[in-house]
Amino acid sequence: MAKITLSQLRHSYFPNPRGPEDYALKQIDLDWNDGGAYALLGPSGCGKSTLLNIISGLRVPSEGRILFDDKDVTHLPPDQRNIAQVFQFPVIYDTMTVYDNLAFPLRNRGMAEADVDVRVRQIAEMLEVSDMLKQQAAGLSPDNKQKISMGRGLVRDDVNVVMFDEPLTVIDPHLKWKLRSKLKELHQRIKATMIYVTHDQTEALTFADQVVVMQEGEVVQIGTPVELFERPTHTFVGHFIGSPGMNVLPCDVKNGAAFFNGQQVQLEGEIVNGAGGKTEIGVRPEYVSLGKSGLQARVRKVADVGRHNVVEAMVGDQKVAAIVKGEVPNQGDEIFLDFKTEQTRLYADGWLATNARGAA
Repeated sequence: MAKITLSQLRHSYFPNPRGPEDYALKQIDLDWNDGGAYALLGPSGCGKSTLLNIISGLRVPSEGRILFDDKDVTHLPPDQRNIAQVFQFPVIYDTMTVYDNLAFPLRNRGMAEADVDVRVRQIAEMLEVSDMLKQQAAGLSPDNKQKISMGRGLVRDDVNVVMFDEPLTVIDPHLKWKLRSKLKELHQRIKATMIYVTHDQTEALTFADQVVVMQEGEVVQIGTPVELFERPTHTFVGHFIGSPGMNVLPCDVKNGAAFFNGQQVQLEGEIVNGAGGKTEIGVRPEYVSLGKSGLQARVRKVADVGRHNVVEAMVGDQKVAAIVKGEVPNQGDEIFLDFKTEQTRLYADGWLATNARGAA
């Protein structure tokens, strides 16, 4: 396995890029530690696949370097990077048995057959496909085919990194949870460096120890699932992660205080000096409650999502969502909304602009 370092990485599909708008990947500097589980998360077109192709060697970046354990591999082809990749659609040989599919990467590297057998059966047991080893791969269900495809990526114990490019795309929704759990379990047992690319926040947050959130070719936050949820450093992270996403509300800043719809809103801490441009308040629906005072609002609609209700209310012409357990108001009711102070933040031009109370 390997530590992966991306140093001053940028990429453009134009031969002579003139400005930031010409770059599919803005400057990226980050380290992925040996044996970690990481996710690249973001919407279609944000640069996830471009970055994955650069790490795998399918594409050479316009600028910067890729290091595996401090060795520069920027210009090495894929076969010299010692990587394994699992794609959106299962990559297996239908004419082979499950056993031979799993054995193929090992036999291709000249491993002794006795050692091949031990490793194949280990992986088959982990994937819970031991009873399928003699079956032809062509007859497997889509989820089992993807299991075998994953197994082909995991069967080698000498790879620097295993990369998953949206591997659950073709899997039925009711089976996705099972495969996500299995992949997490496999990582904990194998301890391989794994990078998982997805636009699905649930897949990223349940698999990864660290999530890299991307938007328009830029890394906007790197953190644990808890960090991304509890303290998004960019409004995009707050909006993209969570269901419903973070309330992002336009505000005015005067004399070191934030005002929404003409009323002062208490923030988690002091506003960063120089915060200007487009200013907004961010607060997750989980931290908006109904009270007897606060921001006056009118209920627009109430959605029962099972574990709780989502109350959507209008403060002036701005929509605010609140997650409510227990009794809920009716559509059209006048209510008051209260924001939990330590979870209410100011953002300037999208970026976090308040210091947590007590922070330096």
